Amino acid sequence: MSGLGWIAETARMMVGLPDYGTYLRHMAANHPDMPAMTRTEFFRDRQQARYGGKGGGRCC
Repeated sequence: MSGLGWIAETARMMVGLPDYGTYLRHMAANHPDMPAMTRTEFFRDRQQARYGGKGGGRCC
């Protein structure tokens, strides 16, 4: 990973924004039989998981 890429990834982690590329690599390596979410679906899923909302999010 380039220096700029590392900085961008670090900044995303600092604000709690998950990385779509990491998700895609995980899906390809661990769940090749399942379709990956689109970038928009991934963003909404992570947003619901972080802030709560219909169909996802925190338990408390």
